[in-house]
Amino acid sequence: MKMPSLMYGTAWKKEHTADLVVRAVLSGFRGIDTACQPKHYNEPMVGEALKRLKEHGITREELFVQTKFTPLSGQDPQRVPYNPNEPLDVQVAQSFEASKRNLGTPYLDALILHSPLFPYANLWMVWKAMEKIYQQGGARALGISNCYDLELLKRLYHDAEVKPSVVQNRFYKESGYDTHLRQWCQDMGIVYQSFWSLTANPHILGSEIVSNMSLQYGKTPAQILYRYLNHAGIVPLIGSTSQEHMTQDLKIFEFELLVPEIQSITQLLG
Repeated sequence: MKMPSLMYGTAWKKEHTADLVVRAVLSGFRGIDTACQPKHYNEPMVGEALKRLKEHGITREELFVQTKFTPLSGQDPQRVPYNPNEPLDVQVAQSFEASKRNLGTPYLDALILHSPLFPYANLWMVWKAMEKIYQQGGARALGISNCYDLELLKRLYHDAEVKPSVVQNRFYKESGYDTHLRQWCQDMGIVYQSFWSLTANPHILGSEIVSNMSLQYGKTPAQILYRYLNHAGIVPLIGSTSQEHMTQDLKIFEFELLVPEIQSITQLLG
């Protein structure tokens, strides 16, 4: 299925994960982001939410569900969801099987590498293991997260048999908002997903430009920024926990920003 324009992010939801995912989907979200990383995600509770949603008449096929393989450096040493003593390709396979069990699904719409590995030979071994999952029908798309080095991304894209079709990065000033990387992704037909879109950008949300648009459109600054991201071809991860904010997030498609307004926000990224 086509990736939705908004993804519901499940990081740091802990014991509230299932309730919040159900609430998000019943509100209108159709994309769910998780990871096989007990340190920050409760993936089994996402699976519980999928069961509950089926009772509400929302089938697995109506949802875009993506998970991640998290390398050992990103795991809690006490709760690693695979055998860390196995080779990297086996770790990937074990992690993916754990995700399928956690989520109660025979396939994932996207499997994402949570962060690049170094040296490149390790990254390549992991990517080949992900390609095998794709080729066996376990994942319908592959991607990479926390990859801010365009040359590394280009090398992976060039070498890969199954090209990365998703890049998920923090949207923040320190990376220059990935301006060049996002342009390359757009040229290659790669979907760029953003996280920390609000948290990392209080200076944009509080700017005079966004404040004026907020008043003009009768929308919150967050709605203005999310709408801008969509206009820029970005799929934001949204982790709202309140019903009010979920409803507001989904209402961003009720209005469109004008080209000069889009350009003025782009200048704020400068």
